[in-house]
Amino acid sequence: MIEWLNFFLLFISTILFSYFYTLSIQPIKRVEKRGERAWKECMKFRILSIGFEIIKTIDLVLWTWFPIPILNWKIHSNYLIGVYLSFIISLPSAFILLKGVKDAGFETIQPSKETLMYSGIYKYIRHPQSTGEFPLFVALAFAINSWFLVIVMAAHMIIYMPIMIYFEEKDLIRRFGSNYRDYQKRTGAIFPKIRKN
Repeated sequence: MIEWLNFFLLFISTILFSYFYTLSIQPIKRVEKRGERAWKECMKFRILSIGFEIIKTIDLVLWTWFPIPILNWKIHSNYLIGVYLSFIISLPSAFILLKGVKDAGFETIQPSKETLMYSGIYKYIRHPQSTGEFPLFVALAFAINSWFLVIVMAAHMIIYMPIMIYFEEKDLIRRFGSNYRDYQKRTGAIFPKIRKN
């Protein structure tokens, strides 16, 4: 029974994270309807999304002790194989995520109309925080030694990231106009663009 409750919470927290995060990345759309208070609302949505992300992480870890038997597909009988794979994914992902958070500053939590175009890692990729963050959940699933969780977390990443990028960039174009369109042309969304000389 506990394993099904944990699975249900994992599913719901993933959906609610995606929903509230998507709301949080559209401040200009909200400003048009709700006025200046939309900026604070977006911060609240961002904090809510972080809360659901924490619940999702806890649910993933709890799978170690409460897996659903028919979905408990082990990656390897030696759990260290999953840990090694997790480490290989986590190292570059964590670096990209932390560099993105550092370079974005407080914008990570609270969108602001005063925020200018980013520098640092944002010169090379437009969404470094997502590029670093989503693979960390796949890495955690490897560490838990569960093919099922690897598939679920990879599916969420593959399905949700393009949706998130679409809505965020639509709002950023409203916010920054042609400057953002130029930025899109010269900078890759999740991988650096190869520059032709």
